[in-house]
Amino acid sequence: MQVYLPTELYAAVKEYNMPASKLLQDAVRADLRRRELIEGARRYLSELIDEVGEPSAEEFAAAEALSRVIRRDGVDR
Repeated sequence: MQVYLPTELYAAVKEYNMPASKLLQDAVRADLRRRELIEGARRYLSELIDEVGEPSAEEFAAAEALSRVIRRDGVDR
């Protein structure tokens, strides 16, 4: 397997003597885990929708508003 790095990333890896193989392994593992979590969340959401139905427009709007509050509060901490 060959991996392409843009010039600036290649230079940084060399400058800091970073273990490129380990970095790639860690990045692939992290991305696989992220994909597994996303797929799990999608399955869970599908099960919930099957169980209780789609949210109404009002419920969706309330959830969006709560999400905005949580994101805003998270940034201020």
